[in-house]
Amino acid sequence: MTKEIKNLSSEELMKSVIQRVATGPELSKNISREEAKASMNSILNREVSDIRSAIFFIALRMKRETDDENLGVQDAINEHTSQITCALDNVINIADPYDGYTRNIPSSLYILPLLAELGFPSFSQGVESVGPKYGCTHHKILKLAGLNVLLSDKEVCDRLENKKIGWGYIDQSVFAPKLYELKDLRSEIIKRPVITTIEVLANPIKAKRTHFVTGYVHKPYPPIYLMLARNAGFDSSIVIRGTEGGVVPSLRQKANAHFYLTKEKIDELMEVEPDNDLNIQQSVRAVKIPDKFEKKAKLDKIEIKVDALEIAKESLRLGMEALSGASGPMRDCIALSATIMLQHVSQHSLADCYTEVNDVLDSGAALKRFKEAL
Repeated sequence: MTKEIKNLSSEELMKSVIQRVATGPELSKNISREEAKASMNSILNREVSDIRSAIFFIALRMKRETDDENLGVQDAINEHTSQITCALDNVINIADPYDGYTRNIPSSLYILPLLAELGFPSFSQGVESVGPKYGCTHHKILKLAGLNVLLSDKEVCDRLENKKIGWGYIDQSVFAPKLYELKDLRSEIIKRPVITTIEVLANPIKAKRTHFVTGYVHKPYPPIYLMLARNAGFDSSIVIRGTEGGVVPSLRQKANAHFYLTKEKIDELMEVEPDNDLNIQQSVRAVKIPDKFEKKAKLDKIEIKVDALEIAKESLRLGMEALSGASGPMRDCIALSATIMLQHVSQHSLADCYTEVNDVLDSGAALKRFKEAL
């Protein structure tokens, strides 16, 4: 940290930063990585007011964050994130959007026991509910299924190492409590702050090789995510263009997946045509929310339109059917995304990975692993 930043109090630093980043679209100035880190640390340590914290986040969003600003915020969050190393050769960290799903029934949760059965222990991370969507999350589905969603990192590590389970979930409130405590402030900000991008890159559980998977919607994000994934220490990473910004691609269009195989290698692109490459023939993009579910009118068209608990119940029902070998959009969503992830970490052919995935789904072995964890 430079001498100038060290000599400033948290309030003085934040005042200086806001004066530069919140000046206007043509006059706002960028801040250094060190300044972004120090500012984020002061927010996490609650050394500045909520008002100034909110201005900082909103101003960065309006100005558009630079790479250095993203990295600085991530550096601070990394320092406030606990980390444990499991006795495993590989672990896959799957990070769906923390604010969940509101337009489709989520399917990504069921990839975890499937990949575990294929020899790659996997876990997801998240929270129960956060804005702006307040949608259906892994936390909600697993809580409904009867899983303890507030296990310690050691307990999750034990499950990942367990030959009969091999998968788990870790909550942000467990591995980054100070970041989690900002959820009320985030609800007041309404729009997505920089931490929405950064938080999915948390690296709380490691192995000899730690692989990262997340999703995106907007085209500029893959290189940003991969840059931040390297900074977080992930040995390999893949960023999939998925529905609602998640890790499951559309069943009706080409799937783009940006990745690096090692931190030293350049970013690459994998393209998968569900119909031509894997013979997935579906008339829907994702698992549709049933028409019978009551729709809630929302003026902003962002927050949830259907009760997240109802979505969770439907996801759990269809997920159990898919893990039992049943066909349909839920199975195809799971198989498509799992195939892309398996190809990335195993480097086997796409066709072979798709066959392996479907063999496991037909066998019911992934369902057995899911139930073993409850």
